[in-house]
Amino acid sequence: MRHLKRTAKLGRTGEHRNAMLANLVCSLIKHRRVTTTLAKAKAARSVAEKMVTLGKHGTLHDRRLAAARLHQEDAVKILFNEIAPTQKDRHGGYTRIVRLNQRQGDAAQKAILEWVDVPVAVEPAPEAEGEKKDAKPEKETEAAKA
Repeated sequence: MRHLKRTAKLGRTGEHRNAMLANLVCSLIKHRRVTTTLAKAKAARSVAEKMVTLGKHGTLHDRRLAAARLHQEDAVKILFNEIAPTQKDRHGGYTRIVRLNQRQGDAAQKAILEWVDVPVAVEPAPEAEGEKKDAKPEKETEAAKA
């Protein structure tokens, strides 16, 4: 009987589930927002909030515990240096889950998992094609002058 066993199994073995949740939380730390299924978002929320609690304490032991759970040192640095300081005055509830529509292939409920007080990083826009074409003739004219 599964009485009082609330771990979301997500159809995976324990090791696979832990690795998947660690990767999902690392992506959340790096990109500030992740789109995934609702079940995975709910499972990753608890891991992410525990990592922020470690980051708020900020000791060397907490940093090592976070690195052991997440397996990515660059994500741990971002967590401790950027995300945790913005959450200092908050007592839990560091993430929000926004429900989206269903996925086309299997009708799974999608959701966005994001930080509450951390602004979302804007990705730089790619250069326009006209600017790239203008750069090539300048190099050719410089070579012709020499």
